Amino acid sequence: RIRRHKPSPNAAWIMDPRMTKRLFPFWLAALVMFSNVAQGSAETLSGALARAYGANPQLNAQRAQVRAVDETVPQALSGYRPRAQLQTDAGAQFQRERSPEERTIGDGEDESTAQTRRIQRRTTLPRGAELSVEQNLFDGGRTKNSVRQAESQVLAARETLRNAEQNVLLDAATAYMDVLRDQAVLDLQRANVKLLEETLSQARERYTAGQVTRTDIAQAEARLASGRAQVNLAGANLNTSRARYRQIIGAEPRSLAQGAPVSDKLLPRNAVDGVRIALAQHPAIRAALYGVDAAELEVRVVKSALYPAVSLAAGLVPRYDSEVRNDRLRGASSTLQLTVPIYERGEVYARTRQAKESTSQRRAEAEIARDEVRAALSTAWSVLEAAKAQIDSSQTQIQANEIVLKGVREEAQAGQRTTLEVLNAQQELLNARVSLTTAHRDQVVASYALLLATGRLSARALGLGAKVYEPKQHFDQVKDRWGGLTTPTGR
Repeated sequence: RIRRHKPSPNAAWIMDPRMTKRLFPFWLAALVMFSNVAQGSAETLSGALARAYGANPQLNAQRAQVRAVDETVPQALSGYRPRAQLQTDAGAQFQRERSPEERTIGDGEDESTAQTRRIQRRTTLPRGAELSVEQNLFDGGRTKNSVRQAESQVLAARETLRNAEQNVLLDAATAYMDVLRDQAVLDLQRANVKLLEETLSQARERYTAGQVTRTDIAQAEARLASGRAQVNLAGANLNTSRARYRQIIGAEPRSLAQGAPVSDKLLPRNAVDGVRIALAQHPAIRAALYGVDAAELEVRVVKSALYPAVSLAAGLVPRYDSEVRNDRLRGASSTLQLTVPIYERGEVYARTRQAKESTSQRRAEAEIARDEVRAALSTAWSVLEAAKAQIDSSQTQIQANEIVLKGVREEAQAGQRTTLEVLNAQQELLNARVSLTTAHRDQVVASYALLLATGRLSARALGLGAKVYEPKQHFDQVKDRWGGLTTPTGR
């Protein structure tokens, strides 16, 4: 039974000034959630994003994919260029000829005896070469449409790369803020465990002195066990976040500085404005639209097989020892060929219908991309607004819980509150600070997600200071090349 008119015997340790001093680092740990290192050696969020932009394997693979797609344009342009080939042959030919030979009949010889046989042997070395050149003059528009199709595929690959860059930057920002959040939560939980350990120790001392009951010790032990479990959970979450950080950014997360949301200048003013920007600029939508263009051009490429084709062929043929030894033959030809397809066994017609259906599929995929972008933008906007509201709410909760904790302590000193109520007030304040830590993380990540949803998340827009990858540079280096096995990088 609690006496209401005078302090409880177990209230003295609650209002102990030494315990108040010990509480200070516990609450101060919440302030370390984003600024826990010296500025001189701190890794900033911008620096981490720049590192991920330059060295992320996923981005490097996507850039290589774009360079591979660039080579489809010179492949298509080869349809305008002549095809030349040289064929040579050399061999040996042996001939042995036996033929009858007539001579004058002498005395005492009959006619059969007068006939003899003549044997001739001949060896030649037939050899020669053939140089042929073929030039396409008209192929029903196949080459023209193939070039346009390849260019559309290159543009689609660039937009896909831009979308991949957005996702990697968002993943990097998320990984960075996750490490900060989990480290701050772990610090808070560790400080809580230290406080609970001291609480349990003092409760046992007062139990020995007969000032508290066994119930107070059990309550402190239970709360300490729960606090240690929370430390283990926070440590596991931090290890997971660190591993994710290494995977995306490519370095160990050491001395991370405070992370800040994206500047409001880069974000849309409202959700409606954001949807308008996203539909016009988002790389996922633009890549899908370029895919529609490429599919439409594929229909024309396939149909070109039904049209006449005109080509010019020329050849030069020198030969030696063709018939007899040391003979020489020079030949040259020039041929204009006209090919008119009459019936292609239905294959071209089927492929044309197939290409048309693929075009319909690409159009539907473009609509899907628009819907996904709208949904992503609405979600990001809502999450950002909710995170801002959560920050305000958590700050209000912290202020209120601090007042509650102070009041509960005073009431416990007067014998109107129990030890358990004081511990509960401390736990509520701890939860509010953890919630504030999480809300700050959510605000930063949501701001990057909103910028991604508008299609504007890029190294250039963020001013990361990293060297911006320009896919057009490689395209300009290879699009007009007539030959060569080495890439522009020298491989």
